[in-house]
Amino acid sequence: MNYYELQIHIGNFDTWHDICVAYLAELDYESFVEESPVLKAYIQELQFDGQALQNLMKQMQEMGADIQTFDLALLPQQNWNATWEAQFEPVFIGEQLRIVAPFHALPAFSGMEIVILPKMSFGTGHHQTTHLICQHMLSMDLKGKNVLDMGAGTGVLAILAEKLGAEHICAVEIEAWSAENILENAALNKSQKITAIHGGAESIPKQNFEVILANINKNVLLEQLPNYSQALGPDGLLVLSGFFVTDAPDLVAASAALGFEQIKTAELENWAVVLLKKL
Repeated sequence: MNYYELQIHIGNFDTWHDICVAYLAELDYESFVEESPVLKAYIQELQFDGQALQNLMKQMQEMGADIQTFDLALLPQQNWNATWEAQFEPVFIGEQLRIVAPFHALPAFSGMEIVILPKMSFGTGHHQTTHLICQHMLSMDLKGKNVLDMGAGTGVLAILAEKLGAEHICAVEIEAWSAENILENAALNKSQKITAIHGGAESIPKQNFEVILANINKNVLLEQLPNYSQALGPDGLLVLSGFFVTDAPDLVAASAALGFEQIKTAELENWAVVLLKKL
């Protein structure tokens, strides 16, 4: 599978890079690397839409972003993996958790450790939204719970759920190769309670879950909220992320219409996570 690497040179990088990431995610760009003043974004060759990219860059400039240049390069699969590995740095979430790759040589760590083989899947812990959900999970009681991880990416949240005592975790991922990556990473971490499913909301098993984790973009979350409501049992918890702070009110309102109560909201660098409870 080939990928395009998009490099965008943004003059006012600190103000606009997060906004640019959010818009690109809606165009199916999957992974991002921030090297101020350049934002790198990656998309599957078959998903790339040149006209949509041109329209977005024009829209961003009209909004005030200083888009100086943007360039594309086609990366064959083997080159992509080498590039991603070179850029993958360990992620520390306080003193409780670190997310590393198999090739990292690190000193002993007193907290939990998750090993992720860095392929193309989203969810290595580097992005603010994955970081936010991990932080939330570390303060939750998942012991003995049935957990659904939607848009599971690398499976990092599913693996963390098992380490936190979840009884069974169903990891649903729309990309077939990403679902395979979940199983690879589960094996690396000796996880035995994770089931990976290739599909979307229609693939959610017909059972009651006690916790649902969903780190996806706003539009997909709004579309899938009714599915989450059906899959959650009474008093079930729903953790949503993958969107900006300014989008949180829309998701809270849509959730309230389905019988959810907002418990907590947190943010990191303009990205948000919302914890909700099914009434």
